Amino acid sequence: MATTWIDLIGYVRFRYEIFQQTERTLRFHLPTEEGRTQRVAVHHIDADPDAESNGEGPGWVLIESAVARADDVDLRRLLELAGESWIGGVVVADGVALFRHASALTDLSLAGFDRPFRLVAARADELEHQLTGSDQF
Repeated sequence: MATTWIDLIGYVRFRYEIFQQTERTLRFHLPTEEGRTQRVAVHHIDADPDAESNGEGPGWVLIESAVARADDVDLRRLLELAGESWIGGVVVADGVALFRHASALTDLSLAGFDRPFRLVAARADELEHQLTGSDQF
């Protein structure tokens, strides 16, 4: 049986304190190295955005975590550092550099969700620390 968005919401609620939730997005904090935390957002994306959907079935999850304000970092250096990662990549959205990774809901068991969350948060935190030396996100 495929994992659903509703399953994932319950999984995250049980393990983390959600500070914002909409129909398609969860936002929560994950602990990282040396007492730092990282904000993580998980978005539900339909497998076929043109199809009618109730948002509960299979699809994709887009996991993202902010690195820094894009104007505050050397974007070329950010791309070079992000290129060393074996998952995800970086984008700039609304002036913020984000580290992102997408996974198909059908490819992950509930127990398997924690690893991508932690990998994205840890990599975003590392990039933030390397590029800014701060912990704003």
